[in-house]
Amino acid sequence: MSDSADIWAVVPVKDTRMAKRRLGDALDDELRQRLALAMLEDVLTALSASPGLAGIAVVTLDTAARSLASRFGARILVNGARDGITGAVTAAAEVLGAEGHTAVLAIPGDVPLITPREVGAILAAHVRQPDFVIVPSHDGRGSNAILCAPPGCVGLKYGDDSFLLHLQAARRAEIEPRVLRLPGIALDIDHPRDLAAFLQIESATRTRALLDEVAAPG
Repeated sequence: MSDSADIWAVVPVKDTRMAKRRLGDALDDELRQRLALAMLEDVLTALSASPGLAGIAVVTLDTAARSLASRFGARILVNGARDGITGAVTAAAEVLGAEGHTAVLAIPGDVPLITPREVGAILAAHVRQPDFVIVPSHDGRGSNAILCAPPGCVGLKYGDDSFLLHLQAARRAEIEPRVLRLPGIALDIDHPRDLAAFLQIESATRTRALLDEVAAPG
């Protein structure tokens, strides 16, 4: 990583009251919100313990998420918060780029196994300008971390099969993407099968503590 790197983490957060509907009947509405906030806490914990980051920006209008982000000293951005992950990350990149920051690292709020070591691996992979570093989801289809240097150098579009689309977008921008496979960041929790996979892995996360609490008898 360049000594002059000024990298901000960007975490887009939807309305936690409506979060994780794809978990279906596995969790009720209240528990889904608590899960979303627990996962966000795990992500912010890891990012705040990552010394290579210049700052953390959380893009959200959600009151509970804003309160949690403030506890970690994160900057709250609202532009693009209603426009899905793509709109939120794009808007944040525009703001941070206009302020002169050299790179953004987009991280979703639902990867509770993220660690400072994995964040450090992404930052260490950033050795050029312009640059594009990407971490795919565990199924190889999604984009669970993206570093863009400078911010906005590659047009992003999250959704189904975004990993391959982002590789193509980087190459159209004449940047050969660097791909890192990091198991913690790779496991985003969207479906019941993801939740089951998470529970197979021992961790000291807030997310695991919550799930163990609700599973405990009595």
